[in-house]
Amino acid sequence: MLSDSSHEIRQQADSALSEFLQEIKNSPSVDYGRMAEILVQRAASLDEFTRLTAITWINEFVKLGGEQLVPYYADILGAILPCISDKEEKIRVVARETNEELRAIKADPADGFDVAAILSIARRQLSSEWEATRIEALHWISTLLNGHRIEVLSFLNDIFDTLLKALSDPSDEVVLLVLEVHACIAKDPQHFRQLVVFLVHNFRNDHSLLEKRGALIIRRLCVLLDAERIYRELSTILEGEADLDFASIMVQALNLILLTSSELSELRDLLKQSLVNSAGKDLFVSLYASWCHSPMAIISLCLLAQTYQHASTVIQSLVEEDINVKFLVQLDKLIRLLETPIFAYLRLQLLEPGRYTWLLKALNGLLMLLPQQSAAFKMLRTRLKTVPSYSFSGDQVKRTSLGNPYSQILHHIPCGSHISEDGDVNQDVGASNLHNGINFTSRLHQFVQMQRQHRMHAKVQAQSHNSSTSSSKDVQRSEESGHQLPLDNSEPPSRSSRKGPGQLQL
Repeated sequence: MLSDSSHEIRQQADSALSEFLQEIKNSPSVDYGRMAEILVQRAASLDEFTRLTAITWINEFVKLGGEQLVPYYADILGAILPCISDKEEKIRVVARETNEELRAIKADPADGFDVAAILSIARRQLSSEWEATRIEALHWISTLLNGHRIEVLSFLNDIFDTLLKALSDPSDEVVLLVLEVHACIAKDPQHFRQLVVFLVHNFRNDHSLLEKRGALIIRRLCVLLDAERIYRELSTILEGEADLDFASIMVQALNLILLTSSELSELRDLLKQSLVNSAGKDLFVSLYASWCHSPMAIISLCLLAQTYQHASTVIQSLVEEDINVKFLVQLDKLIRLLETPIFAYLRLQLLEPGRYTWLLKALNGLLMLLPQQSAAFKMLRTRLKTVPSYSFSGDQVKRTSLGNPYSQILHHIPCGSHISEDGDVNQDVGASNLHNGINFTSRLHQFVQMQRQHRMHAKVQAQSHNSSTSSSKDVQRSEESGHQLPLDNSEPPSRSSRKGPGQLQL
């Protein structure tokens, strides 16, 4: 009757309902549950006045007989969550108030509190078109996790996929809340591994997610969980990644986040001590395994870890196929990053060229790879021009130009010396390629092998593309042959005869 076309009927119905509600408030014994079922249905009415009245009654029922309504919580929540995003402000206000009242009540499964049903409602509302409803649904999942963790985790398979899809939500607030829920679930080791594996899987299947939300997701997870733990797990997964193109893109993204995010400053500080600190060494070696997918990521990691001689060796190990457009774009980014406060320590080390000869050689190596007309070339050349022209000792010059970089990677520096590979130290010439337990010869071999795989993969892709292109051209030629005069095939055409006017045969 509240939605009747007659104004008088609507008014009398509202008046009668108000009297009923007052009598219910004064009655000592009321069956709230049976009436709640009716109200839940009417809360979804197309009529605005009906929805407002139904939500108002539900609000009063939750206040008056909250414990009686425990078995009906799921149904009530299913009615409230959509109303939180109602176009009518009065309905939104009452729905929000009711939602808070409901969430504040401490209920137990022994009293009929159905965790599975409520979780199902919250999961369903995560697909709502309204942001406010999705946010409240996530608040409910978070509340359930905090109060009934074991029960929620038993239904994890039912909600996990929906939570992962929610990472692509257009709302940043929703994504941040989803990450908090994921972080809460990932407190258990097995669920942590599952989260990172599924996250990489989602990035692989949806590159736009990595491009648009990758930095936000990784940075937030590093805050909510342990940043080192996140990066180690990602590195372990990406080391054996079969999709080499994706692995390269993902490593480049992780490397950029590592170099620029304020949330990862402690991780950067740890890496800077790779040559003197066992924890820094372990992290360096752990990341190195997957960073091999990207030459520029490896060079960045070495500059960050101050393993300058190895950085120089990696640069010299690059071959023609490695230096492509993608590589130069990444190199341009690195050169610009070298001018940021994060690499201030590196720029200050340039004040002691006699002590940091390998750093100078690495930076000059990068300079030689850049096109001379590029902005990055001019930027790095300008920086290197500011290096004081101190004289180098003959031993230092000899040390930075010795033999094959594949066989002589690193000279030994005694324990307690400066944290870089460079330094004015009288080391034992007969020392091995180990420094703080890092076998740089083995690391270089690991990098070279991985880059060889990438080059082979690129060749296979190019051959596949060329064969498909030539096949389509053959089909086109065969279709056109019926309309052309036959050619004399007694002699194959020369390469020059196949060139069109103004074309260069490459």
